[in-house]
Amino acid sequence: MPVAPPGGVLVRVTHSVISVGTEKMKVEQAKMNLLQKAKARPDQVRKVLETAKNLGWRAALDKVRNRLSTPTPLGYSAAGVVEQVDPGNTRFTEGDRVACAGAECAFHTEYIAQPDLLLARVPEGVENSHAAYTTIVSIALQAVRQTDPKLGDRVLVLGQGLVGLLATNLLAINGARVMAVDLLAARRPLCTELGAERVVIPSEQDLSNQVKDWTGGMGVDSVVVCTAAQSNGPIDQAVDSLRDRGRMVIVGNTHTELDWKRTYAKELEIRYSRSYGPGRYDPAYEFGGADYPEGYVRWTENRNFDACLHLMKTGQLKLDAITTRRVGFEDCLKVYRELSGGASSDVGVVIEYGNTDKTADKPESDFSSTTSIGEFATLGKTVDALDVVGAGNFARTMLLPHLKGRVPFGMVVNQTALSANHVSEKFGFFGAETDAARAWEAEGARAVIIATRHHLHASLVKDALAANRHVFVEKPLCLRREELGEVDEALKNSSGSLQIGFNRRFAPASVELRSILKNTPGPKTANFRVNAGKLASDHWYANYAESGGRVLGEACHFFDYFCFLFASRPVKVFAQTVGEPGGQLAFPDSVTAQIEFADGSSGQLIYTGEGDTSWPKEVVTVFGAGLVAEIENFQKLVVHRKHKKQKSSHGSKGHAEQMEGWGSFLSGGGPHLFPYEQGRQSMELTFAALESIRTGRAVLV
Repeated sequence: MPVAPPGGVLVRVTHSVISVGTEKMKVEQAKMNLLQKAKARPDQVRKVLETAKNLGWRAALDKVRNRLSTPTPLGYSAAGVVEQVDPGNTRFTEGDRVACAGAECAFHTEYIAQPDLLLARVPEGVENSHAAYTTIVSIALQAVRQTDPKLGDRVLVLGQGLVGLLATNLLAINGARVMAVDLLAARRPLCTELGAERVVIPSEQDLSNQVKDWTGGMGVDSVVVCTAAQSNGPIDQAVDSLRDRGRMVIVGNTHTELDWKRTYAKELEIRYSRSYGPGRYDPAYEFGGADYPEGYVRWTENRNFDACLHLMKTGQLKLDAITTRRVGFEDCLKVYRELSGGASSDVGVVIEYGNTDKTADKPESDFSSTTSIGEFATLGKTVDALDVVGAGNFARTMLLPHLKGRVPFGMVVNQTALSANHVSEKFGFFGAETDAARAWEAEGARAVIIATRHHLHASLVKDALAANRHVFVEKPLCLRREELGEVDEALKNSSGSLQIGFNRRFAPASVELRSILKNTPGPKTANFRVNAGKLASDHWYANYAESGGRVLGEACHFFDYFCFLFASRPVKVFAQTVGEPGGQLAFPDSVTAQIEFADGSSGQLIYTGEGDTSWPKEVVTVFGAGLVAEIENFQKLVVHRKHKKQKSSHGSKGHAEQMEGWGSFLSGGGPHLFPYEQGRQSMELTFAALESIRTGRAVLV
């Protein structure tokens, strides 16, 4: 059972709509073999090659396998009834009927957790079966807004699938004259009913001649491309059909190559229509609730939802005409099989859920501490079970495989029920939940991995320690300095323990280098260069409130590494960000720092979002008495001493070794190898570096 997200609501779904074209494509892609997927997504292949270069082919293969084995939920347009409201939400109350949007949340499922701005209240007079179309209608509405038709404009709509038909309907409502084009002759009556003045089936009619006849030889004012073709045919047709200085709006995921001569000669305007409207793909808007002022952005995606629902209320949208089938939730698989088999002629398929008239009871967890303790009593483990909060790809790839079989797995908690159940089944957990509070209720000696997004770490660690858990938390431990004191207090009052995920100190190359440095007298100088690459603006790290930014969220790794390497206490740091904030990110993501240690050693960090990707991602060079040593990507260690060069190869960044060490501790077979005090010291150094950046001076640690 999902829980209402911060500022959002929990919705009991009554209806959802299958977006036939989009979801058929997703299902077909899921069935592709690895080579076919590589051809379809060359951008992802580049990421795999980059991972292989930095982590080795085995780690890259593990990441790919985990990605490919992870189920992807279907659906993004639904309607239902609000069951639960987060205290931070002031717009909705329990019992409200709402339209729900978002490929990240509005799935085909009985309950969904929705953020505020991906919801719209359904007005009286609009059935939920119609309101479930809201998201898909908004896609067509945004395309019409991009087209910006004037009264009497002639607009050609290429492709009369679900979105194309809705675009035809909306253009006609807006006073435009519409020519509809589709490959299927069976769509002709439907296009006419939704407002098309003329319908062209290319296999039966010549499109070019039809356009000339319809426009008196001038060409159409605009073309809306709603196809999903792999060829450039629809784009060529659009260019040929447009008048001088006409406008093309591309909606569908269709192959696009513009012939320079023809496009230039007509001085055409090309626009892309991005999904539901302004706000889409902006996490601060969609999940942070930061709305755009009307005076600057009149039609956001949420205001588009309201506009669509109003059109439903007035009866101008012909949704019954495009609804070719209504099916019960239990019959969904049959629909998808027919779509995949090519036998379906469906346009709009509405799914009806059996819980429309009553509130279903929330299921009790099928996990019980009594069962787990009894099950593993004969194993003699120090802990009865290991729970996981936040089981994303990192946890599934880098952490859990190294603990499976060493420690009994208990409960997995994830924000989405689909992911929680998938991880539970894949790794053999006893239960799956979406609320972390359920993990703290279980009795017995237990441990927990916390691998959520950064802003949740501190609060979850405090809750886990209050429940006397042995805790492993991914870095950073917290995002604010005062939270360190709160964690200290929680640990002091707990019978549990705490370890932070600073894995690089556990890498075999690191352990070998530190052993060498231990026998090298005097202070050392180390230079750590991190060629991190540019941060994509749509990556969750770019949401400062969630990640704390790269300086806090990533550079902490390397501050910890210096502490480990020198085995000395940091005493002073001077740090600065490189360049002014600008471009797509609201904060700098490059930093340099100089750290002084109590034994006289010195560490210099260069963490940069610039640079060329052909350079290794991580290189650390250490200078000591009669020695120079260098680690490259934790795969190769080269030591220069006594006029000789010694090389060794390694294959791990330390995740496996840290997990194996912690697993040994949990099973009673070994000590706690990384005491909290050491990890805390590294966090203190990180916060001191942030203070140095803010004040422009050196800061004592």
